[in-house]
Amino acid sequence: MNIVNTFGNSAYLILFAIIFIETGAVILPFLPGDSLLFAAAALAANATYNLNVGIFIVLFLVASIAGDSLNFFFGSKFGELIPRHRILGKFIKEKDLNKAREFFEKYGAMAIFLGRFMPIIRTLIPFVSATSNFPYQRFAKYNIPACIVWVAICCGAGYYFGNIPVVQDNFSMVIIGIVVISLIPAVIGYIKTKFAPSKE
Repeated sequence: MNIVNTFGNSAYLILFAIIFIETGAVILPFLPGDSLLFAAAALAANATYNLNVGIFIVLFLVASIAGDSLNFFFGSKFGELIPRHRILGKFIKEKDLNKAREFFEKYGAMAIFLGRFMPIIRTLIPFVSATSNFPYQRFAKYNIPACIVWVAICCGAGYYFGNIPVVQDNFSMVIIGIVVISLIPAVIGYIKTKFAPSKE
């Protein structure tokens, strides 16, 4: 709401950049994704803000596909260098990459589709796919439908619930709830890894 109130129509470009950077920059997986799409669509449902949900949908779709493609490029060119870099390695840790690799190995090509709906994992999957010598054409075959479904679900839910008075009156609490829900898969995965019996 602060971005929209402060920058007006420029908010479209700002939110586009955040979604693009979330996956495209590789080292910034902590940026908001699901909650930002939901929030933007919910605000568009409120006539007070004079926002167009159709523009959001197109921009977020382009941002997610282009961001994943850039991420894939980084993985194919610098896959071994970034995690070992003195500065960049602090943002993209080897243990997080290993989790993404395990997820990729477990689900194969479907990990590209499923990973889009999991915070942090969605940022690392394109990178890991590239370092696994996965062809870009096959990556795009799974990634583009995933981005379409992701944007449709998040923006559709945001626009629908944004019209409900109780959501409009408790907007911040609803967004916090979305963030918490989106992090549940990552938390469960962490707990399973933390308390899994040793193989030794």
